[in-house]
Parts: sequence; C-alpha cells; structure tokens
Amino acid sequence: MFRLPTLTTLPLTLASASPRRVILLEQIGIKPQHIIAPEIDEIPLKDELPRSYVKRMAQYKMQRGQKNVETRFILTADTIVAAGRRILNKTSDCSIAETHLRLLSGRRHRVYTYVILANVRTGRVSSKLVSTIVQLSRFTETQLQTYLKSNEWIGTAGAYAIQGRASSFVKKINGSYSNIVGLPLFETAQLLRGQGLLP
Repeated sequence: MFRLPTLTTLPLTLASASPRRVILLEQIGIKPQHIIAPEIDEIPLKDELPRSYVKRMAQYKMQRGQKNVETRFILTADTIVAAGRRILNKTSDCSIAETHLRLLSGRRHRVYTYVILANVRTGRVSSKLVSTIVQLSRFTETQLQTYLKSNEWIGTAGAYAIQGRASSFVKKINGSYSNIVGLPLFETAQLLRGQGLLP
C-alpha cells in the first residue's frame, strides 16, 4: 500500500492560492509553516510573451507575499499554458474555456512555471523557469462538451487539469509532469536544497 511521506514542517511561507501546490509539496514530504494568497493583477501586458509573463507574475507574488511573511523563507510560483505566443490563463468563463480547448485540441503546447525561493533575512533569491511540452489528442465534439460540463477546467491554466479527466486526452509529455499540475517538484526541491532547507 502506497503511503505519503511523513511531513516535515519547514520555516517556509508558500505564497500561492493554489491548493494543488500544497498537495504537490506534501508528495515530497514538505509542509509550509504558513500559506498566504497574494492578490495580483493577472492581465498580461500588451505583446507580453509567455516566458516574460510567468516570470513577472511569480515576482509580483513574491513582492506582495514578502509584506506579510513571518517565516525565514518564502516560496512562490506561477504556472501558465502557452499556445505559441498566446497565453491561456485561468478562467471561470465556459466560452473562454471552450476557446482554449479548441485551440489546444490535437496540437502541442507548452506549460511554463517560474519558481522563486527567497531568504527573507539574508535577501538571497533562487529561481527557476521550467518548461514542459504537452501534446493533446484531437477532441471529438462529444468529448469537448462532456469535459466542459464537468467544470473541472474552472481555475486551471489552459482550461484543463492533467491530474483529472483530461489525462485521458494527453498523448505525450516531454518534461516535468508535476510542472503541468502546478509546481515542478525536482526543480523546487533543488532550490530548497540549495538554501539548506532540504538534505
């Protein structure tokens, strides 16, 4: 029987509103001491490219999060889906979700996450940009409408959650799976080890 590792509480604040990131950290035995959800404006700038956008969002979360942090370290991340130069953000609008899914149907796209770890006391900052290529199968109209009715797409970048029903449409992945869920665990663990938080 598979059991999750025993959780170790670190002197770490997770500045993220994503419950998926909490679950992902638990998978590698980490429990943040605090969790905060910085409110930020997620509207892309004019002609802003996906890599620049995801980095700016993570940095913005870090700036906002540091104002309320009580721990020695703060971790934040931002994840987006990009179809070429087009940024497919989270949405609660079904028509927008349908547009995103039709765009991704049968084609490859990239999932970017920018992770930042900062030592509040020393000012030391470590960061990493992670990119994963995902190829989805071509949806039939029935498959598309059924997935939209599930509401699983709400609040997910690109309007799909790979850890749920959408996994049956994922044809190929090149790169980190956990990155697609919302936090690249290998790279995040490397940042934590680099600042002495993990052995």
